[in-house]
Amino acid sequence: MADLEMPAETHGVFLELRKRLQTGLLIVRKDVARNPADVAVTGGESSLHVRTPRGDLSLTLPAGVTFEQGSCIPTPAGESCGEELHFRLRISVSRSTEEEASDSVMETLRAKETYCFYCQGCMTRLLEDRVFKRVLPLPNGNWNSIVDDWCCHPDPFAKKLLPRAEDCLLGDTFLLVARDDSCEQTLTEEVSPVGSEDSQDPKKPCRRLALVSCKSCSSVLGEAVAPGTLKLYITQVVVEAAVGDRKPEASLNRALFLERAIAARLLGLSNSLSTFHFSVQTPDGKAFLLLWLLNSDSIIASVPETCVGGERSISSPALHSPSPRAARALKLLYTACSHTGIQQRDIVASWEVNAIGHPVVLPLTVCEELLQVIDDSNTTLPVSMRCMRSYEVAYLRL
Repeated sequence: MADLEMPAETHGVFLELRKRLQTGLLIVRKDVARNPADVAVTGGESSLHVRTPRGDLSLTLPAGVTFEQGSCIPTPAGESCGEELHFRLRISVSRSTEEEASDSVMETLRAKETYCFYCQGCMTRLLEDRVFKRVLPLPNGNWNSIVDDWCCHPDPFAKKLLPRAEDCLLGDTFLLVARDDSCEQTLTEEVSPVGSEDSQDPKKPCRRLALVSCKSCSSVLGEAVAPGTLKLYITQVVVEAAVGDRKPEASLNRALFLERAIAARLLGLSNSLSTFHFSVQTPDGKAFLLLWLLNSDSIIASVPETCVGGERSISSPALHSPSPRAARALKLLYTACSHTGIQQRDIVASWEVNAIGHPVVLPLTVCEELLQVIDDSNTTLPVSMRCMRSYEVAYLRL
């Protein structure tokens, strides 16, 4: 969490490109350039150059994306944006350009391949040389809870869907795998209550979860859903193909790993289910964060004022930090269910009453981390882009 608590720097230059529309928005703070005439934009193959009185800035664009020379023109920023200069521009996108392959666990797991599972926090090897004869998807979301609304007799699907010894079952945000003897050396288990003991709903009694943690760093990885079955969340583990004696890379920055993992899953679920609304929930079914996916074709770059004209490597992979490399991102509207504003409470109530939002279940600590990552993204945006109606705006980079 230490990485997430660092204050985010506000932008000096912000760029958002839309691949489908082949347009872009460039926002420059007046601390960097006072007048539109002070800004000159040129470009080359997969690059964009912004000249300001503070210095020159070169942004690297994804392959196949090219700025159209002479297309950058000033546009009104609105009365509430007195400290910003806005410019519209056009880009061309090569038709042969393909989206980068996702490195999401859900996209890479294959049957008859050998994998090792690592704790994302400390990269301790948890499960070694697992070969799955079957890698199968589970029904999406809260399908099991819906059965109660349709059946007038005991649930015919009450039996849990559990993996066999050489199976890997894929949920929306987790993997189900069989437990073996090696788990005793790498994992610990602790029973924790989930839900309210004084709940008036007989269908939601207080229950207990057997939380599974890494023995090395105590990070919660998932649950023991049955004596021989582990439920591991994709935000907590790294799964890599076992190739020779190759050692895994050092653990990624936590915020970066979480951002990419969640962005990849939201994009995958949106494409497969044709939905744009997601309700991030804790394991007890309590909504924590509401997400509305606006765009999945955005390319963004946000450079703090202190870095405009300064020297910095263009290869920095850090997200939500000074970096002149533009990256693919999802544009989201969001509201935290804990917000006390009247409009935010109305939004939460409306989503709940109308059953809006595909459930995305994550441990409570991960929900809190995700909210911090999204809030940090919102903080780095230009003031004119941070809110839309009663929602806040953020980007999750892929």
